[in-house]
Amino acid sequence: MKAALIAALLTASAVAQKPDARLAQACGPEGARFKVTLDKMQHTMAPIESGKARIYFIHDAGTFLAHPPGYPTTILGLDGAWVGANHADSYFSITVTPGEHHVCATLQSAFVDQRVELAHFTAEAGKSYAFRTRLLVSRDVELLELTPIDSDQARFLVASYPLASSRAK
Repeated sequence: MKAALIAALLTASAVAQKPDARLAQACGPEGARFKVTLDKMQHTMAPIESGKARIYFIHDAGTFLAHPPGYPTTILGLDGAWVGANHADSYFSITVTPGEHHVCATLQSAFVDQRVELAHFTAEAGKSYAFRTRLLVSRDVELLELTPIDSDQARFLVASYPLASSRAK
């Protein structure tokens, strides 16, 4: 009886330690770190390549203490690879092929607990899509939020925020 209980506990522990397949499907490899630079020029939505779709990743930091030095960078993944990062209020976009895609957002920070958000969508040729991330912080909780947003809201934020260029460290 004891042996069966120990075996069941070890099996449950091993299962709990396996990475979730949804993370592998959407996020890139663990331990990724990015350096982000911001272009504060006025920006507009980019044209969409023929036969492709465009995705905008926008981070809306709000007034989070005027973006202190420790404000985390948000790393975005698509279909199992990291595609870029945002810092504070910023955005970037990528071109994708039509079809189903899996999105991952996580934080690069030593000050805020690790958070992962996932989403999926089906891209259609000639269309653009936008996802907004926000870090919601209270005295007791830090919550990373990833949500699809309306094209009007995306256009407004793109015009308001700097373009983020990122490279892996």
